[in-house]
Amino acid sequence: MVSSANFYLVKKTGRCIDIAAELLINEEIRDREVRVIGADGAQLGIMPTRKALELAEEAELDLVKIVPNAQPPVCKLMDYDKHRFEQSKREREMRKNQKVISLKEVQLSATIEENDVAIKAKNAIRFLQDGDKVKVSIRFRGRQIAHADIGMKVMQDFIERTKDVCTVERRPLIEGRNMIMILAPKAEKAGKAEKAAKQPKPQQA
Repeated sequence: MVSSANFYLVKKTGRCIDIAAELLINEEIRDREVRVIGADGAQLGIMPTRKALELAEEAELDLVKIVPNAQPPVCKLMDYDKHRFEQSKREREMRKNQKVISLKEVQLSATIEENDVAIKAKNAIRFLQDGDKVKVSIRFRGRQIAHADIGMKVMQDFIERTKDVCTVERRPLIEGRNMIMILAPKAEKAGKAEKAAKQPKPQQA
């Protein structure tokens, strides 16, 4: 028998959440009567808590208060040691499969050279293929801010180089002396992306 419960894990929006409030079990349950659910999920009805404890003892199980705010509270017969072990195992599996998305940054310039933009695009593709978002920024220096259209062309070229693995989450916008856009990874990752990054910038007529 388990003497106390430290946590109860529930699944919500695909994530495992640790609820701080403890579950009361066995003699910790002080309510006069409770609604009891059997170990097989069968509804056993409302009964005095003492009788519910006797049922748990006879079945060599724990009486666990799973819905404390109900009237009367809902309790279930279960092997709480096994329950906690299985919940902990599921939580570890979910955490293992969870991907933490971070925001990487790639800095360009209005006068960036072809070789540099190809390298920057290759780095951005790697970030996107790893499942991260990419913040692409251009810092305008001096009078460059008066020619923001040049920065926009650089951004559009960068989108073209990375389009196989990204979607534009935020279009290029001017913030102060910076132009910023956000790229998010596509669900599918095309193998042609790195090749596209190495393609030379189209020549202006």
